[in-house]
Amino acid sequence: MAPPPLSAKGPLKTPYTGVELLNTPYLNKGTAFTVEERHEFGLTSLLPSAVHSLQQQLDRAWGQYQSRGDDLSRNTFLTSLKEQNEVLYYRLVLDHLSDVFSVVYTPTEGEAIENYSHIFRRPEGIFLNVHEPGKVDEALSKGGNPEDIDYIVVTDGEEILGIGDQGVGGVLISVAKLVLMTICAGVHPNRVLPVVLDCGTNNQKHLDDPLYLGLREKRVRGEAYDTLIDTYIKSARKRFPKAILHFEDFGLTNARRILDKYRSEAPVFNDDVQGTGCVTLAAIFAALDVSKQQLKDLRMVVFGAGSAGVGIADQVRDAIAARQNISKEAAAKQIYLIDKPGLLTTETEGLSAAQEIFAKDPQEFHGGEQKKGQTGLLEVIKQVKPNVLIGTSTVPGAFTQEIVQEMAKHTPRPIILPLSNPTRLHEAVPKDLYHWTDGQALVATGSPFAAVKGPWGEHGEEIEIVPAECNNSVVFPGIGLGAVLSRAKLITDEMLVAAVEGVASLSPAKEDPAMPLLPGVDAVRPVSVRVARCVILAAVKGGVAMQEGIPTGEAELDEWIRQQMWEAEYREMKLVRK
Repeated sequence: MAPPPLSAKGPLKTPYTGVELLNTPYLNKGTAFTVEERHEFGLTSLLPSAVHSLQQQLDRAWGQYQSRGDDLSRNTFLTSLKEQNEVLYYRLVLDHLSDVFSVVYTPTEGEAIENYSHIFRRPEGIFLNVHEPGKVDEALSKGGNPEDIDYIVVTDGEEILGIGDQGVGGVLISVAKLVLMTICAGVHPNRVLPVVLDCGTNNQKHLDDPLYLGLREKRVRGEAYDTLIDTYIKSARKRFPKAILHFEDFGLTNARRILDKYRSEAPVFNDDVQGTGCVTLAAIFAALDVSKQQLKDLRMVVFGAGSAGVGIADQVRDAIAARQNISKEAAAKQIYLIDKPGLLTTETEGLSAAQEIFAKDPQEFHGGEQKKGQTGLLEVIKQVKPNVLIGTSTVPGAFTQEIVQEMAKHTPRPIILPLSNPTRLHEAVPKDLYHWTDGQALVATGSPFAAVKGPWGEHGEEIEIVPAECNNSVVFPGIGLGAVLSRAKLITDEMLVAAVEGVASLSPAKEDPAMPLLPGVDAVRPVSVRVARCVILAAVKGGVAMQEGIPTGEAELDEWIRQQMWEAEYREMKLVRK
């Protein structure tokens, strides 16, 4: 049987020799080049005499990593390592994933992005200038040939990791997301492309910084911005017709608008809207299963109606509609959004198109009486009696003891998900939520938290409950992998719901209710295989999978997926003469 299209096994062919080979991170083995390879590729005099194994290199690199004094220094060390030897970099991260995940991603990557213009060493990715849309196609052509790229992450840097507008430094979030695609789902690291749209910045600190590397002007909006987006998507589709287009950390006014406009035309995905919604819905599915509740009985309050909150609401609404075979409008009646103006109603001014479907009749909260002013969280909890409470507000401590205990009066196992990042912005912390509800709350958070002990056993004995982390990394890599391998021409709602079901099916809490509602990042590769399988089957069923010869059996399909996941290991190399 022929190997699958993106098989990651077998020898690598390359025309590079000598210094050129050593300067190619995807191919460089450093001191691990064998004696035979050193002769064949002209490396004998360019390396020390000793031939070391990958494990010896890992021991050395890990020691160097640990010697760095703080997480930002560790982050820059890993960046430097990646620019030299990608196999060694990815293997180091995979072998120590629990230790380094917060360094290669949030929160440390946020610090690196804030300081991008000061720690800059060499460029990575494609930089597109909002004032030069005519040069977009030429710029993207430098990313590779049409068959070379499977996955592109683009950002405009406006809303980065909870730290706001970072301008051109946002390129590092594109880089970081692609690193996670490789770590978590085995997407080939030489078949991806990071892109940043430089549209200026409203961050005065950067505008005043003489070392700032981006356009030194206020953020460009309107027609010029839309022209850049449209030109980028059309050029990316032309240059890389099989690539998935992932949008990351766009501002509230643009994220959903762009997704809605283009998702019926191209395989576009927005992790802040769809990924956050998917992983949250997976936690809800698992919690409903643990508490023996059903989706049709869900009553959900979302506190914080920005792109993340509305994205979550959309995913839940779509799942209710699909499961109950009802309209999206009917499903939206089970979901209540609260933002700065209070409960979003038909009288709330300035609602976005995405928020409007969730807006409620204001009179239903006041016994038919007209009442001016906001309807706050506590009042909504009292009247709605929700069994699910989501926090995406970045208002620390918003879920008070009074609010949580009011919710617990009406549901024996309240499902509470304070998701705002970073940790200091959480609406509540798991320790309080468990103590306020006598250990009955089912909790998932936006950042990792330690286990909590309390006298909540069946007979009052002390038990330890482990809160789940709603980490998008357990879902978006598998969605991306499934879309890449199936060569999906669109990413459909059905594919996203399938991904959610795939994650929820692996919930540790299904075996032990004291365990997390979601699998952790330490198990993310097996999770990505399951998610990719579900996504591929949904793509095939929906008629959007363009790849031929996809296996139909689950076991066979899983193996087909694994064979195409890149592994951080040195492969035999063969010289191809130019």
